[in-house]
Amino acid sequence: MKHSCWIICTVAVLIVGFVGLELLAQATDPLVGTWELNIAKSKYNPGPPLKSSSRMFEAVANGLKYSGKSVKADGTTLGTQWTAHFDGKDYPITGDPNTDTMAIKRIDKFTIEGTAKKAGKVTYRVKHIVSQDGKVSTLTVEGTDAQGKPYNNVLVFDKK
Repeated sequence: MKHSCWIICTVAVLIVGFVGLELLAQATDPLVGTWELNIAKSKYNPGPPLKSSSRMFEAVANGLKYSGKSVKADGTTLGTQWTAHFDGKDYPITGDPNTDTMAIKRIDKFTIEGTAKKAGKVTYRVKHIVSQDGKVSTLTVEGTDAQGKPYNNVLVFDKK
């Protein structure tokens, strides 16, 4: 009886500890949360700019879960999701016809770098920096579109 109680108590403490660590990771990762595109502060080369974009990041063990929705200049929508670890390995992307994998690395608490690929070929690289106050994130995205044309965009997001 005492032995089974000890096991149950130990398991309960471990579960509470892991849940606590996950909550701590969410609270301390400045990228976690919902972000809305600030069109006025964003720059598109060559353009055209998006009409709107929102994205949500959730903390997962040693990584992030991402879901985003954008409305392009022509009115079409794009909904994208991925879950990746900070190990630089490729993880599947869904919802984006121009990419099929995403690899991410954490540079520091405020900086993430990512590489998107389609059929093993790099389509874009992104550097995602969150401001020290955690209210603004800036993405510098360099890549090639579906027609093979290069682009270099700077997207600014405000935390909601």
